[in-house]
Amino acid sequence: MKSALSATLCACSLALPAFACAPSPERTAGRELRVCADPNNLPFSNSRQEGFENKLADLIAKDLKAKVRYTWWAQRRGFIRNTLNAGKCDVVMGVPSSFELALATNSYYRSTYVFVTRQDRNLNVRSFDDPRLRTLRVGVHLVGDDGANTPPVHALSSRGVVGNVKGYMLAGDYSKPNPPARLIEAVSKGDVDIAIAWGPLAGYFAKTQSPRLILVPVSPAIDVPFLPEVYDISLAVRRSDKKLRAELDSVLEREREAISAILDQYGVPRVAKVPPLRS
Repeated sequence: MKSALSATLCACSLALPAFACAPSPERTAGRELRVCADPNNLPFSNSRQEGFENKLADLIAKDLKAKVRYTWWAQRRGFIRNTLNAGKCDVVMGVPSSFELALATNSYYRSTYVFVTRQDRNLNVRSFDDPRLRTLRVGVHLVGDDGANTPPVHALSSRGVVGNVKGYMLAGDYSKPNPPARLIEAVSKGDVDIAIAWGPLAGYFAKTQSPRLILVPVSPAIDVPFLPEVYDISLAVRRSDKKLRAELDSVLEREREAISAILDQYGVPRVAKVPPLRS
């Protein structure tokens, strides 16, 4: 993801635990896993530490014999500048592996945007090229009015699907729990016929809805000229912290099975590889 799209995916999918400046392995007494995270952004994080990135922070801390300590910060534009780059966070969890503002670790999962529909509607939409998207009420997440919107918005717009699209702000009403969940709830309520959302968010909230919701990975996974809808997700550190990145890579490798179990628990859809470009 590049520039604005990188920031957009972060806004959609990140709760950002961070890691204290790492002492040498021989000096772990009193070590802390300092975490900057959004206090109201399930399934990623919340102040009750119920998100899967909270659980991942716990897992990393346990592996490194550290203690987690949180600083809460609402995830908005400037989050990286005000947390990681301001020294409040030493590690950020849940950034695209191609993130331009930091040094990324190896990825710990790959997910995709998904179509979300009610099972009782039997819509079975699988592609941005499905002609029904021109007439169905389509719900999407919006970030702002400066062009930095989610990849599905750009995919729809490039196909002229605009007038029947209803936007739900990622920031939303922050006085209510988990503002991005409103988009998934809109499908259940029938306010929209279909939503297109980031997979981890959709997978988590779809489980709580009635009637049952169906998730289908979007296609093409990489639209032309180059618009990914599938992303590898990594931890990130400041660009100067190469030793810390290497240590975290080792933790991710050691804890691969435990990480997979956490993602399964939260309904995070994963994809193995990116299909070829649409012709």
